[in-house]
Amino acid sequence: MKNSRKIIYLAGFLFSIPLALTSYINSSFLETYINEYYVGIVYIVASAIAIMGLLKMPKILNKLGNRFTILLFTFTSFFSLLLLAFSHSMIAVILGVILYFISTDFIIASLDIFIEDFSKNSNIGKFRGLYLMIINFAWVFAQAISGSIVAKSSFHGIYLFSAGFMFLVSIIFIFFLQDFKDPKYIKVPILKTVKVFIKNKSLSKIYLINLLLKFFFAWMVIYTPIYLYEHLGFGWSQIGIIFTIMLIPFVLLDYPLGRLSDKIGEKKLLIAGFLTTILFTLAIPFIRGTEVWIWAIILFGTRFGAATIEVMSESYFFKEVGERNADEISFFRNTYPLSFIIAPLVAIPVLLLVPSFKFIFFVLGIIMLMGLLVTLRLRDIK
Repeated sequence: MKNSRKIIYLAGFLFSIPLALTSYINSSFLETYINEYYVGIVYIVASAIAIMGLLKMPKILNKLGNRFTILLFTFTSFFSLLLLAFSHSMIAVILGVILYFISTDFIIASLDIFIEDFSKNSNIGKFRGLYLMIINFAWVFAQAISGSIVAKSSFHGIYLFSAGFMFLVSIIFIFFLQDFKDPKYIKVPILKTVKVFIKNKSLSKIYLINLLLKFFFAWMVIYTPIYLYEHLGFGWSQIGIIFTIMLIPFVLLDYPLGRLSDKIGEKKLLIAGFLTTILFTLAIPFIRGTEVWIWAIILFGTRFGAATIEVMSESYFFKEVGERNADEISFFRNTYPLSFIIAPLVAIPVLLLVPSFKFIFFVLGIIMLMGLLVTLRLRDIK
């Protein structure tokens, strides 16, 4: 069991490096082929397809098994990255981004099932926190090197470098975890799954909290690089430094907060997380300087709160469900692609209405207030 858990930790780390390397450049890369106002549409299409696929996940898992499913999508992700690395056609680039987005959503959900199985009968907050700390360390490492890679070899070099890591993830699932025993994944009609979440007030509230967090991430992932690069004039090496510092809270907080949540519950920490995220996000439009350290600090503050929300929402949800509940897990995970539909749909009209691009972050801060209101009505799990 311990060795299997270590293998999943390694797979999660290696998978998170290409995910982190590409997440903050995808929108800027797309912008070289299409107008910045249409970048969100690509995310909307990819997200809609991903959601439909995730709804079929229990059926896929029962037919193929989780190990073969994740292997299939790691290869899909690998080839989509190669497509992005070597293509210069607008159609090929858009197709590559869509395939990559869909495959990574499935990989994340499959890794969840492995972690849930290997951490059953244990302190879920502790193991979820450790897992999140490991994958977020990969995000920090990736951002530390991303700027120099872009500067030396452009966006195409990032995608090629990322493909190498995705190939390593594929190798892990070819040679390891062959003895993993899949549970019988319970297939529940989507309307019934929705009713489960609505009926269980704790699940519905933590779903909304997670959706708002993913909405925050989607908004930031799409529009922060564009704002820093196009509107403030930062170079990619500078942006790499800013994002590296920005992501440090995810490494520092996930494991200790995961353990703390097992002792005191998640509600108090969620409240603190939302307050921190909201205050720092609302401050972004008022930052006039273009010094690297100023933007590193302000974005560090937003992620200090977001990291707290992330580990608390993960811990809370997986205290409510088990690995057999593939429908509930995939429905919970659809918050990521769903956020990439909602965020552009909200942001596009906002961009047309606000006098300056920077005010979209003020709007984001106001929206995040809803998460605080939901959290205040949440009950801790004993």
